Amino acid sequence: MPPIAPSFMGYLLVVILIIYFFSSAIKILREYERGVVFRLGRVIPVKGPGLVIIWPIIDKLVRVSLRTVTMDVPSQDVITKDNISVAVNAVVYFRVMEPIKAITEIEDFYFATSQIAQTTLRSILGQSQLDELLSNREQVNAELQKVIDFQTEPWGIKVTAVEVKNVDLPVEMQRAIAKQAEAERERRAKVIHAEGEFQASQKLADAATIIATAPSALQLRFLQTLAEIATEQNSTIIFPVPIDLIKPFLEKSETPK
Repeated sequence: MPPIAPSFMGYLLVVILIIYFFSSAIKILREYERGVVFRLGRVIPVKGPGLVIIWPIIDKLVRVSLRTVTMDVPSQDVITKDNISVAVNAVVYFRVMEPIKAITEIEDFYFATSQIAQTTLRSILGQSQLDELLSNREQVNAELQKVIDFQTEPWGIKVTAVEVKNVDLPVEMQRAIAKQAEAERERRAKVIHAEGEFQASQKLADAATIIATAPSALQLRFLQTLAEIATEQNSTIIFPVPIDLIKPFLEKSETPK
């Protein structure tokens, strides 16, 4: 077998170098991506989206996504202001606003944002009472978003929202809250019953005042009661007689002879 000619080896090497150059020099960035290019170690303006051409060996391109990232914050053990131990987890929504800062100002912006979210979650919730954490969830979320966004702003990161997902209470505290809720429902029921009794007594007092000023109203009420008794199937009916009817007879019997 004859040896390969030196000229063919040279052409093959040139073809390989050309293929390597184009594969390394031509980059395609998607619409939501930007390229941070380091040329001999120095940052040049951001590239993309679309077709980007860089110099192999001289340039190094780092892809950065501008889409909103959903990051789950692991469950954190928190002691509230009223000394109650709870386990809380949350979710953080953030996105890169300045790709150059996100690459040059921090080593790993995703890991750093996660650590900031965890420490801030313990700090903010530790300053709140349990009732505030359970009832004022929106206010707590807004405070978390404000603090985390303030700390990540120098990195070119914008935190758009923070949501507390679950608040796990100890079993003893769950029982105490259930008893408190039951006592609150009983209190409301007693208050409503008392208000009903008070309103009924007011109506009865008003009715008594009207009957006292209009004796004929008492007679009408008496006749209405008789009509209601007559419609019922009773074997015995007690017929009330007004005292005014028998009063003359009583006075006559008491007159001395």
